[in-house]
Formats: sequence, C-alpha cells, structure tokens
Amino acid sequence: MFSLVIPVYNEEKLINELLNRTVSSVEAFTADYEIIIVDDGSSDRSLDQLMHWLKKNNRIIVLSLTKNFGHQAAFTAGLEYARGDIVAMMDGDLQDPPELLAEMYRKINEEDLDIISGKKTGRKGSRNRNFLSILFHIFFRYIGEIKNMENAGNYSMMKREAVDALLMMKEKVRYLPGLRTFIGFRQGYVEFVRDDRYRGEPKMSFGKLFMLATDAIFSFSRFPIRLCLVLGTIGTLVFMAAGIYVLIAKASGFAVSGWSSTLLGIYFLGSIQLVFLGILGEYVYRSYKESQNRPLYFIRKIFTGKTE
Repeated sequence: MFSLVIPVYNEEKLINELLNRTVSSVEAFTADYEIIIVDDGSSDRSLDQLMHWLKKNNRIIVLSLTKNFGHQAAFTAGLEYARGDIVAMMDGDLQDPPELLAEMYRKINEEDLDIISGKKTGRKGSRNRNFLSILFHIFFRYIGEIKNMENAGNYSMMKREAVDALLMMKEKVRYLPGLRTFIGFRQGYVEFVRDDRYRGEPKMSFGKLFMLATDAIFSFSRFPIRLCLVLGTIGTLVFMAAGIYVLIAKASGFAVSGWSSTLLGIYFLGSIQLVFLGILGEYVYRSYKESQNRPLYFIRKIFTGKTE
C-alpha cells in the first residue's frame, strides 16, 4: 500500500488542481493507495473543498487539526496516521510536482533504496526566495553535522522501516529533512526543478522560513555555540594584548589619550555578550520546549469517504 501525506493551510484556490493532478499521478503507478490531507487549521473554505473530494474518492483521508500547528507538525500528524508500506511527503502548494512521484516509486523499488528525496536543481518564481534558499543550503552544508541533504526539502518517499525510525524521534522542535537524513538507511535522490506556487500567496513568509532555518541549524549543528567560544577567545586575546600595550605605554611615560578606544571596547564586548546570550537563549528555549513534552498537534476530526 502507498500513502501520500500532504499538509494544506488556507489553500482553497488550488485544492481542486492539487488533487486532480495528485490522484491521476498516483493512480498511474498503483491502485492501492491513500492520500492523507492534513488541514492545518485552515480558516478559509479549504475543508469544504476537501469534503467535496471525499465524496468523489474514498481513498482520500482528511485530518482536521484544531488550529494551525505549523508545517512540520502537520507532516508529523500525517506520517503517524499513514498505514502504507511506502509513504511519501509532498507540499500542498504544487511547488513539488506530483508527476515526480512515479519516478520516486520506481526508483525506491527497483534500486532497493529505503528513502528517496527530491533534490532541487533549480527553482521558478521569486529570485529573492531562491537566493536565500541557495544561501541557506550552502551555509548548512559547511556547518551541519549531517551530510548529503543539500537542496533536499520535505518532498520525499520512504519505506515503512524508515518511517518508523523517523517517528521514533520525539523532539518538539522538528526539521524533518534533517531528521530524515540523520536516521541513515539507503538513501537516493530524484532531481527536479521546483515549480512556482500555482495560486494564492505563499504561506511560508520570510520570517517563518528564517525560523525553520534556525531550527535546522540549532538542531543539527554545534556551529552557534562554537562561534561563541571562538569569538570569546579572540576578544579575550585582543583585549589582553591591548591591556599589555596600555601598561607598557604608561610605564614608558606616554599615556593613551582620549576615551574613544575605551568606549569602543566596552561597546564591542557588550554586543558580543548580547549575541552570546541570544544564542544560549535559543538552546535554553529548545530544552524548555522538550521538557514541557506537549503534543505536537491535536486532531479535531478525521474524515474518510464513509465515516467521520
């Protein structure tokens, strides 16, 4: 059995196109499937559109969450509900082309792989977003402690063993592409050019994308805390040298004139300390979130073709 998980949030303008293309793409390579749509607390008519599709296709399942819990939580809800021997994840804005699922399915079976990730070789649409995404992946490649995930996002396909391993990790601040790479198994890639959004406005603002990037960095890299150590060490050495210079200058009979250098030194050290506190605060916050142990999401209702 094949399961496909798609989170949606306020996507009433593209639900029909999304499911038209997705259903035909899935039925091209398997007749035994389920499509799990996770309605992540939509406030528009997305759920009404999905109810219409339930009447047309009883292989569609809708998980309606009680509010907007976020992209990664919605994916997790769908993965925990999925029953398939092979499970795929796909964004609901049609930037991940459903037509690529057939190639992923072929590759995961014929090449005896456990995980197939969609690897982006290019992007259509906003140049600013493209540039920031490329910049993040280049930066993460050098500082991250997991490798071989460059330009790979949520779009992926996994065998049941890999899905079970992924769901064993219960952290609350989640970055699923990183977790998917971290679990190991035999992994492969299918390259594609990411499409522009079909209709509507992007739901992932620059702020949300920035927070997702920080989740990836703080979850899978020691770089921020190492940066604190390196900068602190450099600052200490620089001002030790400056202190020695001042003592020699006083002993030699010429004092350092003015207060500008003193004030600049104070401002520099103060700003460095604030940066350190912010970085340490991020780690403390994440530890606090884990200690709360709250559920990632709550399901309001589960809708299938026959039951609710």
